[in-house]
Amino acid sequence: MKQSRCLSLLSVGAIALLSTSTWAQTSAERPPGLSQLTVIADYGGEPARPYYVAIKGAGVGEEEGYSPQLGGEARPARPFGEQDMLPLESEQLTPGTVTPRQLDLPGGFTPVFLVGDDDLSRQWLAQRGDILREMNAVGLVVQVADEPSLQALRNAAQGLELRPVSGDGLAERLGLRHYPALISPRGIEQ
Repeated sequence: MKQSRCLSLLSVGAIALLSTSTWAQTSAERPPGLSQLTVIADYGGEPARPYYVAIKGAGVGEEEGYSPQLGGEARPARPFGEQDMLPLESEQLTPGTVTPRQLDLPGGFTPVFLVGDDDLSRQWLAQRGDILREMNAVGLVVQVADEPSLQALRNAAQGLELRPVSGDGLAERLGLRHYPALISPRGIEQ
């Protein structure tokens, strides 16, 4: 342990001495071979290249196809879309009866409604569609299997905006367990 500590202190001292002496010399005074830093030990570890690429440092990563997130592989050719989010299952939400309650939401809150690809949600959309359109409410689809099912739900919504999202975070924050539900400045209701 003492020997290791002494070597560590010697290494730190040597590096400090080397950097001090290199700093004090101008480039004209440096002996050949000391114009750049010299690696005297490499103890392994994680490569730093991704960090330099992320900050675009020293021209690192400018070669074609390198991505810090994907290593040496190129990024996907097409952007991610809704089909990449499907199937969508919210673990904390199921179709069922929602107990109405008041919420203290800020003014200007855009009403949102939660629906899924199930009979209860489709019936609810048919009954409440006009009211939802009047409110300019945005629909969050919290359960849907695939793109054709999502499109069928959009057709049933007759022009209402529907976006597939996981409803778990919202359900947890609001103490919500069931859908379909409308969340507006007035509160939560079905």
